[in-house]
Amino acid sequence: MSGGNPAAVLVLEDGRAFHGEAFGAIGQTVGEAVFSTGMTGYQETLTDPSYRRQVVVMTAPHIGNTGVNDEDAESERIWVAGYVVRDPSPRPSSWRSRRTLGDELRDQQVVGISGVDTRALTRHLRDRGAMRIGISSVSTDVDALLAAVRAAPAMSGAALAGEVTTGERYVVPAHGPRRLTVAALDLGIKTMTPYRLAERGVETHVLPATSSIADIEELGADGVFFSNGPGDPSANPHVVGLLRDVLERRLPFFGICFGNQLFGRALGFETYKLKYGHRGINQPVVDLTTGRVEVTAHNHGFAVAWPGGGASTDATADTDFGRARVTHVCLNDDVVEGLALLDAPAFSVQYHPEAAAGPHDSAYLFDRFTDLMEGRP
Repeated sequence: MSGGNPAAVLVLEDGRAFHGEAFGAIGQTVGEAVFSTGMTGYQETLTDPSYRRQVVVMTAPHIGNTGVNDEDAESERIWVAGYVVRDPSPRPSSWRSRRTLGDELRDQQVVGISGVDTRALTRHLRDRGAMRIGISSVSTDVDALLAAVRAAPAMSGAALAGEVTTGERYVVPAHGPRRLTVAALDLGIKTMTPYRLAERGVETHVLPATSSIADIEELGADGVFFSNGPGDPSANPHVVGLLRDVLERRLPFFGICFGNQLFGRALGFETYKLKYGHRGINQPVVDLTTGRVEVTAHNHGFAVAWPGGGASTDATADTDFGRARVTHVCLNDDVVEGLALLDAPAFSVQYHPEAAAGPHDSAYLFDRFTDLMEGRP
């Protein structure tokens, strides 16, 4: 540790503790401990609304090397509940940097800790599963912090989309001539998503999570998009009901991440909490419709349960809206990573095809959505 910063302590709900130094704001925070395996893109991670109420552990040892700029944020603020790093960069090295990561965390009142053996912490979370966590730089009393951690709400059952959604609708115009119009439900949408649609001539109307089918129909949109977002999909009956309304009207639909889980529930499937989730930009996924393997960006702690277990290219299930099948599977653990209806214009993926800060293997999914809206198979 470099010295000069107040002592800080990190405590997991099973009692394991790590000691380090304050990084960012001085204070105390609690949340769910998760780890991200990305070696780059920490600014995009911090500003992803899907991390609401989560304390993010970075597995890459050196964080903050490129500072913070004014272009790469995925929303208007940092959303993580806390931040854990091993070796923060003492100074940024990038012509785009405007301030240090430590200063940004402090200015946005994000409590963090550095000098932690993040490799050991990550291995612990992989073995024991995601759990509640606390960080304090105002006290190193492990027992007191542990009591606060165990009193904190769990992620299962948490309805958080309403805490991150936009307060009012707004429009992201198409780049060049407008080809199509999309109604995008903001459950924690990232800035890059409507940008990717705009690149394809799509005008995106971003709507609050409380919107109704009447709000969508009023726009006369060519398609409907459900974004990523935080929390437990089973705790969002309004949004699931809205999606069923969309499917009943056979409006072309595309969902990502949280939108994939909600699509599964709208089809009548169950969702479940993963042991430690998928987070980072190096997750291998196979597209069962093409056999192509993609390296993808993930941030999810819940997944869709396919009836009867695993799925193959010819496995289908009956739903209220026709036959459904799994289209994508994670090669690490066989988790369902994509769904599609065979008798209606609707599909989803569990990962992030907008992929800021990369990779870009899955950008074709936005083309697939525009093809769907234009009636092409």
